[in-house]
Amino acid sequence: MGRRREQILLGALVLVLAVAAYRAWMQTSPAAAPASNGRGRTARTGNSATQMTTAPDVHLQALESGRPKPQGPERNLFRFKPKAPPPPPPPAFKPAPPPSVAELPTGPPPPPPPPPITLKFIGLADVGPGKPKIAVLTDGLGPPQSVREGDLAFGRYRVLKIGVESIEMAYPDGRGRQTIRLSGS
Repeated sequence: MGRRREQILLGALVLVLAVAAYRAWMQTSPAAAPASNGRGRTARTGNSATQMTTAPDVHLQALESGRPKPQGPERNLFRFKPKAPPPPPPPAFKPAPPPSVAELPTGPPPPPPPPPITLKFIGLADVGPGKPKIAVLTDGLGPPQSVREGDLAFGRYRVLKIGVESIEMAYPDGRGRQTIRLSGS
């Protein structure tokens, strides 16, 4: 029963606050903005009506004065600015002379570069101090092959240098030099 009594008191409190907020909102009215010329209306807040203290200053003679008439089809809304000069005429079109092409000696095209080396460097064997390193290579088709510096790998490629993480290879005639990194697979 105590819980129900608290709920009733809470509901009554919310209702009283809502009524008080509504009454406060209805009694306040926004203050009138002051006139731009410093004269004009003054407003009282509360229940009294707004009173006019002085009449606004209106110049009727200025309203009856003549206005300039629009001149022709070119009406300039910005008549106080000088008229912009016309753009310069476009230059006469002259075709550019073709660039001179130096005579190149003609002859057969150079031979195509050799195809890339498709071997994988999968391992390194260090046989001991003072002995050359052995690289293990595979072409992905057959069994792996072990080679030393200067040897031919798979009968098509020469091993130039064996490093810790890569090897340098080329075709037997010295063309197509390529570095192959250790891939481990």
